[in-house]
Amino acid sequence: MADEIEEKRRYFRVNDTINLLHKVIDKKDVSELSHVSKDVLGNCSLTAALEVLTQEARMLSPRLERRDPEMFEYLKIIDTKINLIAQAINAQSEQFSEHDTREVSLSATGLAFSNEEALDEGELLELRMLLTSCMAVIVAYARVVQCKDISADNPQRPFAICVEYINLTDDDRELLIKHVIKKQLQQLRVKNES
Repeated sequence: MADEIEEKRRYFRVNDTINLLHKVIDKKDVSELSHVSKDVLGNCSLTAALEVLTQEARMLSPRLERRDPEMFEYLKIIDTKINLIAQAINAQSEQFSEHDTREVSLSATGLAFSNEEALDEGELLELRMLLTSCMAVIVAYARVVQCKDISADNPQRPFAICVEYINLTDDDRELLIKHVIKKQLQQLRVKNES
């Protein structure tokens, strides 16, 4: 038990906004290992994928605008063109949408997120997380370790759910670690620039 607690402390944790889908699954489904789906548009709508990239671009915009204002204006025009094409295509998906965006506390060992419904401790979940840093969807399995009532602070999603990953491959854990570190560096840059 002490080794498990120590391992959890070895990994950084970051507050992030990601697209997250989850569903309760049966124990037999957890025998599968986590995996990364590079087919982003197979897992989310074009609109949702573009919105995720727009959020990433917003983090870089102030520096680029200061460094090269003309290039920044040109890139804004390209972004507008892409958004117009996306609207024309209107590719809707039954997977991720802009409504699945969640504030989470993310690490290589687990995840905390707010939810509309309570989940029982010990319940098993399939998680689909769209990570902006690599534009990949990680499909992971997790066990609910805690469910708290936070309705006083968040009436729309009144339950805080904490989960720990199970059957996470080393490659997927490495991808999560890289994402967390990149987010921390971005947040530090923004903090230092303001």
